[in-house]
Amino acid sequence: MITKMQKNYLPILPGLGLSVIVAIIAKLLARIFPTIGGATIAIILGIILGNTYFKQSTLAEGTKFSESRLLEYSVVLLGLTVTVQTIGEVGWRGVLYVLCMMTIVISWTYWIGRKLGFSQKMTLMMAGGNAVCGSSAIGAIAPAIKADDQEKGQIITLVNLLGTVMMLGLPVIGINFFAGDYLAQSALMGGTLQSVGQVVAGASLIDGKVVQYAMLFKIIRILMLVVVVYLFGKIAAKNDATIEKNKEGKRKLPIPWYVAGFLVLCIVNSSIDLPSIFSTSAHFLSTWFETIALAAIGLRLDFRKFLKEGPQFLAFGAAVGVVQTAAALMLLSLLHL
Repeated sequence: MITKMQKNYLPILPGLGLSVIVAIIAKLLARIFPTIGGATIAIILGIILGNTYFKQSTLAEGTKFSESRLLEYSVVLLGLTVTVQTIGEVGWRGVLYVLCMMTIVISWTYWIGRKLGFSQKMTLMMAGGNAVCGSSAIGAIAPAIKADDQEKGQIITLVNLLGTVMMLGLPVIGINFFAGDYLAQSALMGGTLQSVGQVVAGASLIDGKVVQYAMLFKIIRILMLVVVVYLFGKIAAKNDATIEKNKEGKRKLPIPWYVAGFLVLCIVNSSIDLPSIFSTSAHFLSTWFETIALAAIGLRLDFRKFLKEGPQFLAFGAAVGVVQTAAALMLLSLLHL
């Protein structure tokens, strides 16, 4: 007899198992090609296999779990590998850089989106998804502005496409423009890339140290999600009579659990002299979770979906990506990060 727990977790196993196998193969190939690295191989191998041999719907639930949950666990475990002193290295310039980046991205995306004829709701979701944290931000913004599922799905697809392109392109820029400068490379990745997964993936293509620092920049952006959702809700409400004000005057906008978990473990690691086995084990597990998640991201990347969205969507994404990248390079130069 199948228990309730088995019923919930059995559908996950095929996709999770495939993601683990791809990750193991990637790790083995990384020994032969160390300059490429396991992270890069995992996502490239995942993309190739996911768009050729492994398109079965039975894999979807497991690869989704691997992409989201395992990556979240990886982020939490990173908290045991950094300290408050490490976060302090980002400094006021790092915080200012993130705030300026978010302001530029939101303003530009809103302006170009409206010029290209996209609805206000779609434009706001695109702005929030690129400025904060990809699909997670879109998921939080959509109900606040009463966007429908079709609009949300289209923008999520576009943001994921843009994020994937930038995830593969920005490491090349980071290595060539900021060779050996871990903080600048981390700021480029963590202050620009859309989702947590893309930040981890992009930073992994440069160096393991860049992953840690990039996540600090990313977490500053994620912490601003509450503010962005609140402001976007106000903007949409002015132009849409169907959006009613919350009678209690509150919206339930919690910080994502994995950000809270990262911060808690970081504080613990900073306050208590933990045995080295904690940081060593956390780094080992985090790296494996990350590699499995990257394999899953590759397996879930369906190029056919992106091609269906049409040239207008692609033009919107390209315009946002170019300005995002240019703004990051300009601000990194001005702020001397």
